[in-house]
Amino acid sequence: MSKPIKRVLLTNDDGWRGPGLKVLEEIAAQIAEEVWIVSPDLDQSGVSMSISVHHPLRVHHFEDRRFSVSGTPSDCVLLGVAELMPEKPDLVLSGVNHGANISDSVAYSGTIGGALTGTLLGIPAIALSQAYHAGVPTEWDTAREYGGKLVRELLAEGWPEDCAMNINFPALPPKQVRGVAICRPQRGSIGGVNIERREDTRGVPYYWLGFQRQTEKVTGLQSDVGALREGMISLSPVRIERDIASSWQVDTAAMASTLGIDAAQAASKPPSEDVSIDH
Repeated sequence: MSKPIKRVLLTNDDGWRGPGLKVLEEIAAQIAEEVWIVSPDLDQSGVSMSISVHHPLRVHHFEDRRFSVSGTPSDCVLLGVAELMPEKPDLVLSGVNHGANISDSVAYSGTIGGALTGTLLGIPAIALSQAYHAGVPTEWDTAREYGGKLVRELLAEGWPEDCAMNINFPALPPKQVRGVAICRPQRGSIGGVNIERREDTRGVPYYWLGFQRQTEKVTGLQSDVGALREGMISLSPVRIERDIASSWQVDTAAMASTLGIDAAQAASKPPSEDVSIDH
């Protein structure tokens, strides 16, 4: 079978030793002639789209087209596209994450952060995650069985260029998967924050942070949680822009007046010629 793209870039947030990266490499080999890996050297779960601006990045070239980076998934994508690869990739794949990236957790996911960074660079991007149950072996064969076929279908169908696709495979053997559901991340699975305070050998406190999970609160097949619960592969387009302006409006003229701003006078002035904004 012919391969639909020339070059793909892989990353993840579990680090280059993560078992899901090997599964992703198998998936990528089905759809691309060249497979490049630029992944973090350590676990970067929960870093979202963060980049490293307070320390330099170290790159280890351990095999042909295989690199590890002392940074985040977004660092890896930026370095891969702008420095390490000879040409821009046709696709970015991020994962396969050990654990679902669903509901509120989507905002914190380094796996999705890597995919969205590809989207910001104008490259189609897909995040892939394999759900599992604690104490039970992870069903990597489910992502392995359906990942390549699903990515191939998505490439053929296409999706909005401002979106990354978020795929979650259910915690089931391949033959028990019931289908594919287009859904959305629905808030509600994070019920609170766990903070564990400890002290180091000098008596100075430090803290571990974690979430209190309540996925049972999220229902409905239209949600990614509900789709996985029903044994479906969840497929969710995600993007940075949330389009809140279409559903939330205030009287900005009245607000400006309250702040003491003469909006009418400001509107009569010519626009600034300086279009740059430092950020």
